[in-house]
Amino acid sequence: MENLEQATVKMAPPWIQFVNELNALFGQDPAIEVAYDDDNKQVKLLVDGQAKADALIQLLPAEKEFGNVTLNIAVIPANKLKSTPDLYKAAFEGNPAYVGTFVAEGIFNNPIGYVIFKKEVVQFFNDNLADAHGNMNTLYQNVADDVFTDHQGIFFCTDTGSDLVGKPLGEWP
Repeated sequence: MENLEQATVKMAPPWIQFVNELNALFGQDPAIEVAYDDDNKQVKLLVDGQAKADALIQLLPAEKEFGNVTLNIAVIPANKLKSTPDLYKAAFEGNPAYVGTFVAEGIFNNPIGYVIFKKEVVQFFNDNLADAHGNMNTLYQNVADDVFTDHQGIFFCTDTGSDLVGKPLGEWP
């Protein structure tokens, strides 16, 4: 009688099948990368192309339940990984607090983006000890700096009220 090696069968949880299905469906697409995080039970689809990302956001569920385990599904446009002035322009276009976006040439030809806000004090209720009346008094640029945590190469500024804003440095008087 031969010695038969004992085969080990490992059963994967059902959400792994769903991750594998996403990989099978989108893994061949060069514009999509499927990444699974087992610790947080989250699958991320990193998508190159805003139109494709928007379509997937609308078509895929945000989460899928497998008994008592919820798998979170996140579609992340590739440009979300890098903040660009155009993204801020698209996000703030039509907002009365927004003046404009300006891109300047930085060191080693790296562009530097400036998002310019209206010259106005922003005031809102903020329950902390900074003000005895519970008010927060700040500028739009400070609020944006707090809200957008990953803005490398982007600076938030307040409009000077001058027509010089948005002109390249060589055109300044």
